[in-house]
Parts: sequence; C-alpha cells; structure tokens
Amino acid sequence: MQNARRQRYHPRMIKTSCLCGQIGLELTKRPEFIHECNCTLCSKTGARWAYFHPSEVTVHGQTQGFRRADKDEPNAEVQFCPTCGATSHFVLTEKAIAAHGNTMMGVNMWLADAADLAGIELRHPNGRDWSGDGDFTYVREARSLG
Repeated sequence: MQNARRQRYHPRMIKTSCLCGQIGLELTKRPEFIHECNCTLCSKTGARWAYFHPSEVTVHGQTQGFRRADKDEPNAEVQFCPTCGATSHFVLTEKAIAAHGNTMMGVNMWLADAADLAGIELRHPNGRDWSGDGDFTYVREARSLG
C-alpha cells in the first residue's frame, strides 16, 4: 500500500494538459521546485513555472506563441492553447538561445494534477522588482505543496 501511495504522489513522469485537452505535456521527471513569480508576465499569464531542459519535455498539440511587446528583445516566448487559452509553457527566443544555448523551458505547473506535485517546494520570487541581473529576492517564505 505504501509503495502504491508513493507511486501516486511521486511519479517518474508528470503529465499536464490544458482545459480543453488539446495541449498536453509529458515531463520525464519531477521539478526540484516551482516558481510562482509576481512579475507582470507570470501573473498575467497565470503561470507557476517549473524549469526543464527541452529534452525532458514532450509537447502534444499545436500551441500558439506570445512575446512581450514591452521588451525590446524578450528572452521567452509563452505558449498557449489556441482553443481554451491556457498557458502551457515557455520556450527561449532566438536571442536567448544564441546567448545561452537551448538549455531551458518552463512548464506551467498549474496544469498538473495537484497530487503529482505533493512535496515539491513552491517559491515566490519577486520578479516585479528584479533587475534581470543576479539572483531573485523572494516576497515570502517557500512552502511544500500538498
């Protein structure tokens, strides 16, 4: 019984999907932490991000992209479902890939089953006041989900 419970709460693979089910993502592992950032991009897209190497994520379905117009050269392109509008993930832009390589994508963990996220640390970075250089400060203490 305990092994079955552990499997339920700590799966090897996590699957997410948008509201209508047109977009789904499969993650090969659990994230180390999840960011619930207060910057305008994160808060207005309704995202809680976990970060993965692109090779650790499989995207099913056709997404639509959005790049911020208030930044001269944005680093991220947010992907969303063209049917229900749910934000599914972000990918790096060409500028960011040229500077850092294609090393990261973010997945919106609001689209995952809450039971799959039990025990993962939720962090609250202060993206609204972040200059873009150095580490984040945090607006409140981290907590474990579940």
